[in-house]
Amino acid sequence: MASREHFTSKIGFILAAAGSAIGIGAIWKFPYMVGTNGGSVFILLFIICTLLLGLPILIAEFMIGRRGQAGAIQSFKKQAPNRPWFLVGWLGVITSGLILSFYSVVGGWILSYLMRALTFRLSGQSVDFSQLFQQVIENPIEVIIAQGAFMLMTLLIVQAGVKDGIEVASKWMMPLLFVFFVLLCIRSLTLEGAMEGVRFMFVPDWSYFNGETFLLALGQAFFSLSVGICIMITYASYLPKEENIVSSGVNVATMNIIISLLAGLVIFPAVFALGYSPAEGPGLIFMMIPAVFEQLPFGQILLIIFFILLLFATITSAISLLEVVVSNSIGERTHLRKKASWLFAAIIFIVGLPSALSFGVLSNITFFDKSIFDFMDYLTNSIAMPIGALLIAWFAGYHYQKQLAQQELQTAPLLFTVWYAIVRYIAPIAIIVILVRGIIS
Repeated sequence: MASREHFTSKIGFILAAAGSAIGIGAIWKFPYMVGTNGGSVFILLFIICTLLLGLPILIAEFMIGRRGQAGAIQSFKKQAPNRPWFLVGWLGVITSGLILSFYSVVGGWILSYLMRALTFRLSGQSVDFSQLFQQVIENPIEVIIAQGAFMLMTLLIVQAGVKDGIEVASKWMMPLLFVFFVLLCIRSLTLEGAMEGVRFMFVPDWSYFNGETFLLALGQAFFSLSVGICIMITYASYLPKEENIVSSGVNVATMNIIISLLAGLVIFPAVFALGYSPAEGPGLIFMMIPAVFEQLPFGQILLIIFFILLLFATITSAISLLEVVVSNSIGERTHLRKKASWLFAAIIFIVGLPSALSFGVLSNITFFDKSIFDFMDYLTNSIAMPIGALLIAWFAGYHYQKQLAQQELQTAPLLFTVWYAIVRYIAPIAIIVILVRGIIS
């Protein structure tokens, strides 16, 4: 039996984990959440929630994974033998697969837009971007082919393994993503009237400071860090035992915040400079951003860069979701990785077909007044992820002996005391509130 793979460097692990955390949560969801919830107040609450509540759960996942040195299911079995904690691992595996099933649909949309941008079909006065978005998501052949192409790109990286696939891809994509963001940010900030967008992001409107905004910011913090679905347990299982997981967690959370802010600085200055509303909602990147960039000098080039950036961010998240499933299926039998990658990618692709078709031929099928796509999103992000995060916090805070947890984290006594109190008491209460709110809404 082959030994377990490991990341070859700390930066490789941090970039892979940050890539998983950032994804389209930072680039797609964060800007429209900011735009519809008052701008700077939401950003402030998001940063606070990320550092004080999301980061401790992230570190807890790192601790469980590194100590377990196995996929999520086996990590829980090793650390809690003869107890049902392994079901948390199963929840993470199933949830990761379900998220990827509809996440790959969005990845397909991005590929469709990128192909149009590369062939100069996203410019011209005749383009109605709202109508174009509907045409893309309602075309059954296009969405299925694009979803399949995206899944193929994802599995080709995962089948190559941790060192030669995930780590190499992350080391290339994440720096390029950052460089592209900075270039777009500079262009956006040099537009006449761009400072209105900057003020929207950084000058607080305290009328939005309320419980609802706090809960939305807290939910975004958990969502954007990918906690609760065992991704970080899986990635941390590829770490050597001497790795400092606290500093790694801080680095990942910090990168997530920086990329989220850069996404806002790309989008909102341009939106305000060209007279659009920041509160466009989920269609922001597919309907408004092409319209905004089209009006700029070299707008077609900027559009190509933007959708390449978006594709990189989406793939780094997708490979982490598929890796959770593959890692738990093969364990240390690395010779099975290629077969498992193709098998589970095919299964997830098939499971995702109803979501891909839910805006067109299956649009009449709904669950609780939600389309298939929206219901899958709700089931995973509003129900399964909070339950997973709650159970992980409970496991780290109550199953682990305090001395063992302190030994694993190897941090200052005061910082450990704060982390322990958050994981044991504060975070579970916050997660329960998010879960109840999700169920009620």
